[in-house]
Amino acid sequence: MQYTKIGNLNKEMGKEVELRGWVHRVRSSNAIMFVVIRDVTGIIQCVIAKETMPEEKWNECSKITIESSLIIKGTIQKEEKAPMGIELKVNEFEIIGTSENFPISKDFSPEFLADVRHLWLRSRKMTSILKIRSTVLGAVHDFFRNKDFYECQSPSIMSSQCEGGSTLFKVDYYGKDLFLTQTWQLHAEAAIFALEKIYCIAPSFRAEKSRTSRHLSEYWHAEMESVWCDFEQLQEYAEKLIKHILKAVLEKNKYDLEVLKRDISVLETSLKKPFIKMTYDEALKILNDKYNLKIDWGKDLRTIEEDKLTSDFDTPIIVTKYPKIVKAFYMKEDPKNPDVVLGFDVLAPENYGELIGASQREEDQKKIEKRLIEQGEDLKNYEFYLDTRRYGSVPHSGFGMGVERVISWICKLDTIRDAIAFPRTMTRYTP
Repeated sequence: MQYTKIGNLNKEMGKEVELRGWVHRVRSSNAIMFVVIRDVTGIIQCVIAKETMPEEKWNECSKITIESSLIIKGTIQKEEKAPMGIELKVNEFEIIGTSENFPISKDFSPEFLADVRHLWLRSRKMTSILKIRSTVLGAVHDFFRNKDFYECQSPSIMSSQCEGGSTLFKVDYYGKDLFLTQTWQLHAEAAIFALEKIYCIAPSFRAEKSRTSRHLSEYWHAEMESVWCDFEQLQEYAEKLIKHILKAVLEKNKYDLEVLKRDISVLETSLKKPFIKMTYDEALKILNDKYNLKIDWGKDLRTIEEDKLTSDFDTPIIVTKYPKIVKAFYMKEDPKNPDVVLGFDVLAPENYGELIGASQREEDQKKIEKRLIEQGEDLKNYEFYLDTRRYGSVPHSGFGMGVERVISWICKLDTIRDAIAFPRTMTRYTP
């Protein structure tokens, strides 16, 4: 007999099926046992009646504990009180793997659940999040490959910084101090002169001493870089990518969004409506006029300002043309205003912060060198990068999207740590 996934059982009404899974819940009396079985597609209540079982088999029921693995054969029938409105009337069962007293029940602290993360992954919540994560990653690949981008990787061990020295993780590399990568960008800008349009999904590392619900020390970065791509086209890529991800999740993960009790109306609105666009200057005016938040020009937007700014919008917003002083050395100056750059951030609604950071890149070698010197950098560490400007430089742009940030928003998670199977933070490096 073919094994049937629990999510497909509604199509098998009245038929005999065989399931494989783990015990999610169990309760019993002298004459009957109710066993809720889970697999990756859902849960189903299974009913084992003493009167239909040989005595030795009924006695074996006492070994069925939470997280035991089973193979069960039975008939699907309607039962309105059951979790899915159906249940399995069990004819036969086989215990494959017994389970000791499972340490997770109800009302445990987040810290305890983090300590037993390897077991907490089995929860319906984490299973649904990880399924949505898989859809998100697959959608990123689909989006870029369908637009003729090539996938291209870069090293994880770097000799120089890209985003900021204060957030670098040092690595002892055969006696030399090197660093874990913050982004693939510097190497990507070399590769586009061969492949023209490239993308990558890979881990990035930021040693930010932050305990907020939005930060991880190791996170997954979806990045793209493209020649001949200007500032306006880059914004179009960013908006279309997020919408492509939303469409995929809404189509493929309806059940998982229900498990998470996610109100999908915000996701549907963000899929249908154009994203809001505003400049940094316009953002400061809104914050001042509406929320009495007076931000000095030249200061970056903090979490509190981002949350206020997005609170009146039901789609992500794209904030453009930040002050050059708060942005990275590689961002191109606005030809109409050299005090700002052709860069933008995509901010999520519902207080989920920055999803994407992006910019058109500076093509002028002298301007890049000047910015690096102003930041106290040794130009010798950037020779390979400066070569990309010496030999046939062209206009180009790119962005980085925090995969866990997007998943957190889609799933409406309380913390970004639940957007990845095994989170790494200032204090969490096991399991």
